[in-house]
Amino acid sequence: MDSAVSPTVANLTENRGPRWRQRALGVLLAALAAVVIWVVAVPLAGMDLDATMAEGQAPTRINLGMVVAAALIISLLGWALLALLERVSRHGLRIWVIVAVIFLLLSLAGPTMAETGGAMVALALMHLAVGGVLIAAMIRSARR
Repeated sequence: MDSAVSPTVANLTENRGPRWRQRALGVLLAALAAVVIWVVAVPLAGMDLDATMAEGQAPTRINLGMVVAAALIISLLGWALLALLERVSRHGLRIWVIVAVIFLLLSLAGPTMAETGGAMVALALMHLAVGGVLIAAMIRSARR
């Protein structure tokens, strides 16, 4: 007997799981990537991740909570933007990837506020890791 399966049901039965689960995993893996870099830089290498947020203010110590919160918030906002673009455009993924890459490149200005060269490198690696993992995960989740 030949049975027709809707695309939604077929997507749920693929080995990769439903799209929302893949995207949620991508968000978590992006945050985990930043955490791994923070752990290597701070507790293991003994680096101080200090950055001056505004001119004239004392440097702020970048702690694990800040890293996790920033990675999760940015990743969830990226996911929301992708979901919106997919609803309003046939080229939602393509548009999202372009926006995500531009945003990632612009975000690299943030680590330049680090107090030391080592902190700058560690923070830049965190930005690249979160962006790279998230972009790859969202592209993978959109492919059928």
